[in-house]
Amino acid sequence: MTPRGWALLTLVGLALAFVVTVALLIPWHRPPAPRADQLAALRDLPADHVARSREFRSALRPGGYVSLAVGLLVALALGLTPLGSRLVELAGRPFGGNWAAQAVLGGLAVVLVADLVTLPFAAWRQAVLTRYGLSTNGWSGWAVDLLKSYAVSAVIGGVALLGFYTVIRLSPRWWWAFGAAGAAGLVVLLSFVLPVLVEPVFNRFTPMEQGPLRTELMAMAARDGVPVRDVLVADASRRTRAVNAYVSGIGPTRRVVVYDTLLREAPPEEVTAVVAHELGHAKDRDVTVGTLTGALGAAAAVVALYLIGSWAPLLRLAGVDSVAQPRAFPLLVALVTVAGLVSAPAQALISRRVEARADAHALDLTGDPAAFEAMQRRLAGVNLADPDPPRWEYLYSATHPSTVERMAAARAYAREAGR
Repeated sequence: MTPRGWALLTLVGLALAFVVTVALLIPWHRPPAPRADQLAALRDLPADHVARSREFRSALRPGGYVSLAVGLLVALALGLTPLGSRLVELAGRPFGGNWAAQAVLGGLAVVLVADLVTLPFAAWRQAVLTRYGLSTNGWSGWAVDLLKSYAVSAVIGGVALLGFYTVIRLSPRWWWAFGAAGAAGLVVLLSFVLPVLVEPVFNRFTPMEQGPLRTELMAMAARDGVPVRDVLVADASRRTRAVNAYVSGIGPTRRVVVYDTLLREAPPEEVTAVVAHELGHAKDRDVTVGTLTGALGAAAAVVALYLIGSWAPLLRLAGVDSVAQPRAFPLLVALVTVAGLVSAPAQALISRRVEARADAHALDLTGDPAAFEAMQRRLAGVNLADPDPPRWEYLYSATHPSTVERMAAARAYAREAGR
């Protein structure tokens, strides 16, 4: 069998593994709360808060979607015309124009162009956040964070690009197989190292101070059977008023992180509800499952890029002879960009199901639906989240159940528990 035949067989196997993993490990059996209950919850929210949240989201929407469109057009312009290959050549020329210079500097130049073109829309978003009082960062802080993000991306991207094209040179016929394994390994590695190496670049983390709340949270984790060495507090208030918490990492790098804004805004019982939700992610190994599906998806993407990118008409459009050339990197970026936009609804659906399960876990663990609902009201109010977003937007990009869905779920739990 030819390498292309093996690649096709491998892609089918990876796709089947992904489908089976998603089918078995994602909680598809949790339907949303009835629409009537959601509408009842919406009516109970303060009308002025709902109006301001929708006004805020409407202000963000044009810049967000135009940025997506411009990013797509730039990716297609660079990937489906000779412009991208010429940019890679120019970026590598000052350093001899060899394959390594083209792979690393050319690849980073392509990504940088896309970032610079969409930079005005990122500034638009910052201006809207500042106008509505969510951002506390200021323009200088925003610029510093942006440069940090570019630097981190450049380091990770440069290493990945050098490794990828080194594999291609060492194994020109079977690079797709080694590249798929490397992409999957990189996803797993980043799940371990991001919490301890990258997250501290943007925030300072300190253990939650001793007191009744910390004692309650640690006791709740022990009661839940989730090993948590500590609960960390992030200094999020230096850039935002938004409240949040999250869990990240695997094994020894797993951490539950609470924004300091959450501790300032919410009473202890609501903080407990949020942390119970995050413990649900840890209990059900959601980060591990996400890493597994991400690794399978990354491996499949490399194989698919090999198969699709080798199609002669695409190569002619890009002005390259082979998808394995560093000059063909813009073509790969274009294909990945399109795939990301097309797969966004499926990714959002999976995320919503996982978040709904964590909500159910929080309700079971705390037995306090009133605190859970109050926390959802606070999250929506402080973060200016549309409690019932437009259906098309919800289906395309919402990674969490809507506020009214979560409130309705809490009320359903209370009814079933006789509360």
